[in-house]
Amino acid sequence: MSDLPDLPVRSALPRIVDALEGGGAAVLVAPPGSGKTTLVPLALAARVEGRIVVAEPRRVAARAAASRMASLLGERVGETVGYTVRGDRNVGPRTRVEVVTTGVLVRRLQRDAELPGTNVVILDECHERHLDSDLGLAFTLDSRAALRPDLALLATSATAASEQLSAVLGGAPVLEVPGSPHPVETVWCPPPVPLVGRSVPRLLDHVATVVRRALGETAGDVLVFLPGVYEISAVARRLAGVSVVTLHGRLPAREQDAVLRASAERRVVLATAVAESSLTVPGVRVVVDAGLARVPRLDQGRGLGALVTVAVSRATATQRAGRAGREAPGTVYRCWSEADHARLPAWPEPEIAAADLTAFALDLACWGTPSGEGLALPDRPPAAAMEVATETLRALGAVDASGRVTPRGRTLAGMGVHPRLARALLDGAPAVGDRRAAEVVALLSDDTLTGNSSDLVAAWRLLRDGSAAALTRRWREEAKRLAASAADARSGADGADGARSGAGGGGAGAGGARAQSGAGADGGGRQPGSGLPDDIAAGLIVGMAYPERLGRVRVGGGRTYLMAGGTAADLGEGAGLGGAPWLAIAVADRSPGFANARIRLAVAIDEATAVEAGTALLTSEDEVRWTDGELIARTVDRLGAIQLAERSLDPDAHIRADVVLNGVIKEGLNRLKWGTDARALRERLAFCAAALGPPWPAMDDESLLERADEWLASDLTDVRRRADLQKIDVVAALRRLLPWPQAAHLDELAPERIQVPSGSRIRVDYSDPTAPVLAVKVQEAFGWARTPTIAGIPVRLHLLSPAGRPVAVTSDLESFWQNGYPSVRGELRGRYPKHSWPEDPTTATPTRRTR
Repeated sequence: MSDLPDLPVRSALPRIVDALEGGGAAVLVAPPGSGKTTLVPLALAARVEGRIVVAEPRRVAARAAASRMASLLGERVGETVGYTVRGDRNVGPRTRVEVVTTGVLVRRLQRDAELPGTNVVILDECHERHLDSDLGLAFTLDSRAALRPDLALLATSATAASEQLSAVLGGAPVLEVPGSPHPVETVWCPPPVPLVGRSVPRLLDHVATVVRRALGETAGDVLVFLPGVYEISAVARRLAGVSVVTLHGRLPAREQDAVLRASAERRVVLATAVAESSLTVPGVRVVVDAGLARVPRLDQGRGLGALVTVAVSRATATQRAGRAGREAPGTVYRCWSEADHARLPAWPEPEIAAADLTAFALDLACWGTPSGEGLALPDRPPAAAMEVATETLRALGAVDASGRVTPRGRTLAGMGVHPRLARALLDGAPAVGDRRAAEVVALLSDDTLTGNSSDLVAAWRLLRDGSAAALTRRWREEAKRLAASAADARSGADGADGARSGAGGGGAGAGGARAQSGAGADGGGRQPGSGLPDDIAAGLIVGMAYPERLGRVRVGGGRTYLMAGGTAADLGEGAGLGGAPWLAIAVADRSPGFANARIRLAVAIDEATAVEAGTALLTSEDEVRWTDGELIARTVDRLGAIQLAERSLDPDAHIRADVVLNGVIKEGLNRLKWGTDARALRERLAFCAAALGPPWPAMDDESLLERADEWLASDLTDVRRRADLQKIDVVAALRRLLPWPQAAHLDELAPERIQVPSGSRIRVDYSDPTAPVLAVKVQEAFGWARTPTIAGIPVRLHLLSPAGRPVAVTSDLESFWQNGYPSVRGELRGRYPKHSWPEDPTTATPTRRTR
């Protein structure tokens, strides 16, 4: 250890080694640049037998850490220190320290939980809370508890999130290394207008201005933190005349490594979050922090992911600032105010809170803990996200109804790609051939291979041509590995028949799907690699991985597509796929506040290919519904939310009646023709219900609609449109509700007309069910001594003049004759002198005439 650099962690190495010897566990908190990533593994290698595995969250960090440790020993990578990342491995027989990605560690634990030959596991940068980091920590702890109590475990963090880590590790001691290698001065540089958390052109202008200011005020290289590749390109354009290099996950490994080598020329390094931890960019003395991070979010309802730009946390800002002080005193320029800084969240949100959990859930199922219960996870996965993930795995045939992993699920998990892509490889290879299926899946599994192209086939052909040698080499190695995995899966115990038979809702193998669907069927399936065009082959693989993203253009020649999952997606103006009637969409995201998704990567296909790839989403349903006053009866073929074809249907009469009835219930009783007789009968029945109660039926809309099947349904069997409703005899229909034997007494209990003393039969108005009304001329009521009643309820008399104008309203005729009539008589005698107005109306002769 005496030959190691004099970095802050060096003084703590004896304590760290002592804590881990004999299978101990500890948490190490040390600031950026303290040497925890490089010095601790080398110190352990000198004292502990067996291999030390260091797990990093990113591939570039794993390679950089291995390279740095090898250089400290004066060796090449692959001797004492090596690394393994997906698609790239450099270790040798003498390797003692192996740096891996957390994903590689999880795969190793799944294959053999004892980790034979490994005596120490170091989980670096645990504070970043990636899914694989959480799984690696939980699985390692479970392995220690059940199989390897001698396995030492060290969890490291560059920020002081130690309490939670210590609790997860069962109360492991926390070893803190104070201080940074060198002091870092903070310069607050807020833009004129507050723009915290917003990636807008004005902020990028401001970042470029701050970079030029830093170049003028300081010495050394400048490391600029930006949220993504788009912002890197935009700021680079704004820094014309400045020596600019970039560092992000989409760069080939060789270009990333070149940035991590010292340069004689002063440079500005525009980087994403890959530069936050576990690596040193030589020469950097200044950090310019835009204050933004791009984090994944999953729209659970639509199944679409999105990269959302958010403000960084205070912990992340601290870690970024530390990059400036790794080699010498430095300066950090923060593009926000000190007041804004105080309002930032303390910690970044863990990935488990918002990401796609499909692969995570499959790993849990393969471990034997489908829900994660019993595992020492720092945070529990959200229930809704886990439910969506588990349903996806059931559709893929990866787990059974109880959530336990199936043999097919283990096969998918062992392929080292997302379960959806593994399914596409396994089930698509028989149709397009192992090699071509593996090439497309390799392309889909690594977004650094497609560049900015939205045309997957164009990117595929570019890689095959070898125009980008480094990318092509990495792609071919991954495709070779995947092709071997597919071949092994078919030849092993989970061979072709066994593997695909467990697909369940995930869909049949591609070979026979066209014949099943009936759309473009050729009657015989396909032979592997049978001369399929690139777009069809790629479209099948993409569609089998993401069947809900198969999309059909909404308007011919347009750029908006309806995806089978029900979401609309827009194709960018610059994309070369415009005009394609169908797309197999590999990558789409939806930004907050936007209804439509954006298509990032897709393949132009035809309908037959879409049907073949999306077999699991095919439905053929009889649809009988009442829409806009018309009965629609048809058989509809759909691919998810996309309607493929329809045929007319003649449903049974009772089905038609039920559908029309539901339509009437939804639209209301005003769709029927309520003539005078129908309204009168309804009002009479309402009066009986109010006056006499059950079993007389209530006549309000709600009650009638609740019992519509009793009185209306039988008249609806021949109804096809709204006009047919107008032909229904509503009077006859309502009479079906009359209780027996009371129905025979309706005219007695609620007579339609009442005979008045003059002999006239006048219609009773039952519009107010609590008080029937009779409008009668005063002269025709002469001789009535008392108010008539109906069902024991006094009739409200509207007494009229000879001209039919109301002169009085009363429910107490006797009182009216005595008290009200004298004054009314005087007024009417003057107005109608030719009529008789006797002093005693109770004994006068009623009349309809003048005299």
